[in-house]
Amino acid sequence: MLARATPSTIAVRVRGLSDRAIAWLFITPTIALLLAINIFPLIWAVYLSFTNFRANRPNAEVEGVGLRNYQRVLNDADIWIAMQTTAHFVFWTILLQTVIGFALAYLIDRKFRGHAFWTTVILIPMMLSPAVVGNFWRFLYQPQIGLFNYIVSFFTGIPPSSFEMLGSVNLAPWAIIIVDTWMWTPYVMLICLAGLRSIPDYIYEAAEVDRASAWRQFWSITVPMALPFIMLAVLFRGIENFKMFDMVMLLTGGGPGSTTEVASITLKREAFESWLTGRSSAFAIVLFVAVFGLANIYVKALNKVKQR
Repeated sequence: MLARATPSTIAVRVRGLSDRAIAWLFITPTIALLLAINIFPLIWAVYLSFTNFRANRPNAEVEGVGLRNYQRVLNDADIWIAMQTTAHFVFWTILLQTVIGFALAYLIDRKFRGHAFWTTVILIPMMLSPAVVGNFWRFLYQPQIGLFNYIVSFFTGIPPSSFEMLGSVNLAPWAIIIVDTWMWTPYVMLICLAGLRSIPDYIYEAAEVDRASAWRQFWSITVPMALPFIMLAVLFRGIENFKMFDMVMLLTGGGPGSTTEVASITLKREAFESWLTGRSSAFAIVLFVAVFGLANIYVKALNKVKQR
């Protein structure tokens, strides 16, 4: 029926195309869309990073400034502090999410009674919107009515109103780390669980024949064979946490002071509060090069692990 409905001229043209030509015919719109959404803004940002352009002055004359914007970015103490804050968040969130996520995956892989129900419950935080999670935890962190302070008080005896998670210079960074860990540990757990489920049962059976202990099986079989999946989870979460913005803005807005001001918030203030578009573009390119370079090195290490 479709062949009859197709005009003869179009049918002849399609039959005259090679498989490669037909493939390009289908993927060309997608490639064009990706170029428009991703590649063009990147090229435009690179161009702006070498100019004095300001978005709030679109009619002003644009002049080239060479590498001046990059020099200012790399010599700005506030930007380096923001980078250190970002590195602090990335390190602790990845560490906690990896350890807790792998532990949960290992427990669920045991397939105990009701494991499907508990898997669904654990995945709930990951399914929520960051806006919902941010406002939900902001309410929990309230010193007067928030549940978090009362739980801490129950276990430590400290009065609930004697500390404020989001208003303390020392506690605010850890408040964000707790929320991000709570929300994204299930994601790491899923990837680790896929790695554990991919290990063939006959390997454990052979180890039991050799009378290897459970501890020996864990370190000699489970961890090495699940390591590529663990490293993949670390890569994904590291890239995402390096761009952390919404959760910090919802919980602290970068405060108190600039204690929780990560690189993305500094970039936003440079671009949309100070309107230093050229300088903020240079900062964005520096962040892109840093993430791309570190991710490239990490992927090479991941490939070496896979080849073992």
